[in-house]
Amino acid sequence: MSTATVPPVSSSTTLRNAVIRLAGNSQDGIQSIGGFLARLAGRTQHDVMTYMTIPSTISGGPSIFQLHLGSGEVLHPGDESDVLVAFYQHSYEAHISALREGGICFYDSGEVTEVKNERGIHHIGIPFTAATVEAIGGSARDRGKNMFVLGLLCAVYQLDRDKLAGIVSRQFVKKDESVLRNALLAFDAGYAYPIGDMGTFNFEEGEHKDEHRLSTDGNTLMTMGLIAAGVRYGSAYPITPWSSIMETLRSELPKYGGMYVQAEDELAAVSMTIGAAYAGHLAVTGSAGPGLSLKMEALSYASMAEIPLIVINVQRGGPSTGLPTSVEQSDLMQAIYGSHGDCPRIVLAPKDVEDCFYIALEAGKLARQYSCPVIILSDQALSSRIEAFTEPDLDLHWVEPGLDLSDRPADFKPYPLDQVTRHAPPGAKMTGGRYPHVTGLEHDEWGHPSGNPKMHQKMTDKRRNKLVDLANSLPLPEVYGDEEGDALLIGWGSSYGPIKESVNRLRAEGHKVGAAHLRNLHPMPAKLDTLFAKYKKVVVVEMNDVGMYGYGQLAMLLRASLADPKIRSVCKTDGLNFRIHEIVTGVEKIMSDV
Repeated sequence: MSTATVPPVSSSTTLRNAVIRLAGNSQDGIQSIGGFLARLAGRTQHDVMTYMTIPSTISGGPSIFQLHLGSGEVLHPGDESDVLVAFYQHSYEAHISALREGGICFYDSGEVTEVKNERGIHHIGIPFTAATVEAIGGSARDRGKNMFVLGLLCAVYQLDRDKLAGIVSRQFVKKDESVLRNALLAFDAGYAYPIGDMGTFNFEEGEHKDEHRLSTDGNTLMTMGLIAAGVRYGSAYPITPWSSIMETLRSELPKYGGMYVQAEDELAAVSMTIGAAYAGHLAVTGSAGPGLSLKMEALSYASMAEIPLIVINVQRGGPSTGLPTSVEQSDLMQAIYGSHGDCPRIVLAPKDVEDCFYIALEAGKLARQYSCPVIILSDQALSSRIEAFTEPDLDLHWVEPGLDLSDRPADFKPYPLDQVTRHAPPGAKMTGGRYPHVTGLEHDEWGHPSGNPKMHQKMTDKRRNKLVDLANSLPLPEVYGDEEGDALLIGWGSSYGPIKESVNRLRAEGHKVGAAHLRNLHPMPAKLDTLFAKYKKVVVVEMNDVGMYGYGQLAMLLRASLADPKIRSVCKTDGLNFRIHEIVTGVEKIMSDV
């Protein structure tokens, strides 16, 4: 338990929102203390969204963690920061431009020797390292100064010290007692450190009154969603930023009678997962873009054999090794068309961290219902950022998996032309005495290989038409903002929050603008043209390249399917999430075009 006394306060300012950027090196633990602050939001009825950069090299390097704390809804990590905490000179020089005019910069006075007195920025030099050494002594200072900064920020923003110290204690509970003691000593030293006459800040009371709230990252919640959906088996190969899902499944599935295997490569992983799915279990494999490329031949087999399984692609910057720790949405075409031949499958994308849980539930439901692969396109931003939300009701959503080994009737066929495929797991008795066959070759209704041209056409129609039926059953996406007017913004994936905030700002400027977010990317809901007809322009906001023809990947699909020239693109591929001003500027430019 933290025992520091509250530092004297000269004045206190009430805030509704604050954006804090921590800038240092990857080994400084800034992600840890940023995570502590974010998790506190879920315990105090506040909202939060985080953003971080991590070097892709093993040796580490410059890194940041930014969090946007708010009393009401928080939709983006922040275009600019209110407070910058700079651990080094290079941190200060690289990020002082991201600090708003009149903002506050706390810097380690033992590391930062030159500051720029400009734009009304308040510089406060504090010896992070030296003060930590004084508090806990020894060489632990390199691991303790982050906790000193955590205590400092807790005091500056008048956060709930006991709850924050409790979060820290739970994080270190399995480590040696001295580790927790030193962490809390450093925390207390930072909390009690005098900051002169700057004064402090406190947040308005949080608007979220639901007591059952939590704050976590997208990969963690995706994993929980998979387990709730009934996933008990699968296999994968480690790759950033997918790996944490695999590691959690490996540790958690045995608790529910399941198993997750780390395979020797991507092809083995997807093949084992297909085997588990054919055996009657809901199974999952996953990777990032490079790994999905390697899985494509086997996914083509799964489409031909109509095997229900879930495939997760946590997208990152590409092509090739690309930007392993940066965000991009450049795998949409790969997900839909990546395999050889006409290869129908379902593609979904969660809109925020909370939705990672529900998209996993939906993927499990659709895989079973339509007996085909379902690909979930998450991305690096969703995988690592922390948000606060209402805890999912497991009693309402839990799916208890079961293996259907009941006897199949005499007229059973696994691939009936007039129905959706329903496999019989090995071990199920065929009362008619005839057992089905599974192959990657084109086949008849029993699965036996067939080169008959008419049969191939009928089976191609069957595999396609179940996705057509799904498209016709999907509701049109809800519109946020104006339901008709100057422009409709279309987004998918992690751009949901920034697009929604951009609509708020555009409407405040007098524009009639709405937004619709697509979670079902393939197939998309039918009759999108009736929605688009209500707007003068349709602007698709996505993090991929405009390519040879001037349109992003989703925009190209929409233009191809609807033949509507008013569909335009706002795209970027710098490895960073959209800032609000980037979307607003891009939309205003398109609206001004005649």
